[in-house]
Order: sequence, then C-alpha cells, then structure tokens
Amino acid sequence: MRKLVLLALVGLGAQLVDGSLGMAYGVTSTTLLLAIGTNPAAASATVHLAEIGTTLASGASHWKFGNVDWRVVAKIGIPGSVGAFAGATFLSGLSTEAAGPVMAIILLTLGTYILVRFTLRGIRTDRLGRPLRKRFLGPLGLVAGFVDSTGGGGWGPVGTPAILASGRLEPRKTIGSIDTSEFLIAVSASIGFLVGIGSAGIHFGWVAALLIGGLIAAPVAAWLVRHIPPRVLGSAVGGVIILTNTRTLLRSDWIDASDGVRWICYAASYAIWAAALTHSIRRHLAERVTEPAADEGDGTAEAGKAAAPTAT
Repeated sequence: MRKLVLLALVGLGAQLVDGSLGMAYGVTSTTLLLAIGTNPAAASATVHLAEIGTTLASGASHWKFGNVDWRVVAKIGIPGSVGAFAGATFLSGLSTEAAGPVMAIILLTLGTYILVRFTLRGIRTDRLGRPLRKRFLGPLGLVAGFVDSTGGGGWGPVGTPAILASGRLEPRKTIGSIDTSEFLIAVSASIGFLVGIGSAGIHFGWVAALLIGGLIAAPVAAWLVRHIPPRVLGSAVGGVIILTNTRTLLRSDWIDASDGVRWICYAASYAIWAAALTHSIRRHLAERVTEPAADEGDGTAEAGKAAAPTAT
C-alpha cells in the first residue's frame, strides 16, 4: 500500500512538472520503476499505459485554457505515433545506452540555447504566428516518438525544446500542444508493447496509482502554464533540459565522471539556473511596471487629441 501511495505522489509530481514544462512525466516515472527493479520494457509499458489517461486529461485541460495549437498536434502527433509504435514493438528490448549520450548532447545544446535566449532576450516575437511546417514537425515527431518508447520517456525533452527554439510558437502553446499530442504517442506505444511483450511484467496497480496522481495534477499544471510569464517559463524549461542531460552525460560510459565531479557540475548547473530564473523574474516585473505607465501615457495623448478639435 505504501508503494502505491508513493507511486501516486510520483505521478502527481511528474504530471505537475510535465504539464507545466512540457516534459519529465515519463522520465521521472520510469526512473522510479527501474530503481525498484522493473525491467526496462515493462517499466516503459507501465508508464505509457498510465499516460493514456494522464495525457488525455492534460490535453483536455490545456485545450480548456487555450494552450493548444491543433495543427501542430496533428503534424507532430501522427508521425510521432508511428515512431512510438515502431520503437515499442521492435526495439523495446534493446539497450539505448549508445544513443543516450548523443541525444543528451543535442538536447543540452538546445537547452542552453533556450536558457540564454529566454533569459537575456525574452520570447522571440518576430516569428510568432508563422506556421510550423510538416517537413520540420514530421521528422521531429518520428524521432521523439521512437526515443520516447525505447527510453521510457523523451517525447517532451525532444519535442518541446526543438519547437521552442524555432520561435514560431509561444511557450504555453508549445507545451500544451506537446502534452496533447502525447496522447497519440502513449496509445501507440502501449499497443506496441502489448504486441511485443504482452502484459507480462506490467503491474496494473502501479498503472492505476500513477494515473490517479497524474489526473489530479493535470488541470493544475494547465492553469500554471497559462499564467506563468513566457520569459520565466522559457528559462525554467531551459534549466530542466540542461540539468537532465548534464546528468545523463556525466553518468554515460563516454564520461563516467566520479561522484565529486558530478556534484560540482550539478552545483554549477543549479547556480546558473537559479541566476537565470532570478534575472527573468526581475525583468518580467520591471516590464509589468513600465506597461501601465505606457498605457496611461497613450490614454492621455489620445484624450489630448480628442480635445483639440473641440477647443478649436
């Protein structure tokens, strides 16, 4: 019973982060299942079955708060479901350790770009509203879906930073669209796992616990992403990507850093992230102070223009 309660809390926390930042539900939940001895395929299958419910609830909540671009959902979700099914059916039993460091380097680069851009320059507006093309979203969805099913998570960490880096979709709609399209990935991956390994090793009680926690957190997360300023949200997402992939690289066979080196790198990453968030929050607060003054100035000017003809 204690384990089920713990899993429910993990599901709640993971969905709260995922729904707010567009990533981390699968990674967080799968990591816990692997830590208690579940084999990789069963762990990924368990998480994806739970995600069928959590992503449906998250997508509905994001849609309610206006965080979803349905064109993006279709363009990235359909190829993503193909990649997820292929990965779950044919490659769930294979190790992804060799591909892990390569993907971590790519994501770390994107995360650094996002953190710097949003912290120093805020959201890019010169491209906002421009359509995201199929030739970009299609391959992105295919790769993200494949990584998600074979690694127990990856749809958000691959899809969210790539779309944010394009500057064509504001952060809240990027996160809402990624979370909504993840329903298709969860369904396809689950079907693939059931075809490949059956129900062996899947703990349906754990599925239910993760699902309950996620369902509770989904509407809260969708509300948060609606109200968190884009500049702050971008800095937060960039920091999560950097921290996650720094950890992956340091633990990989490529580097295999000692515990001392790891903790130094973690401390430096956290310090940089905290400084970036602090700067973004301060800039946002400063902009909020100047906006009302500008509005009042505009109102005064308009009133003056309206009064001038009367005086004449």
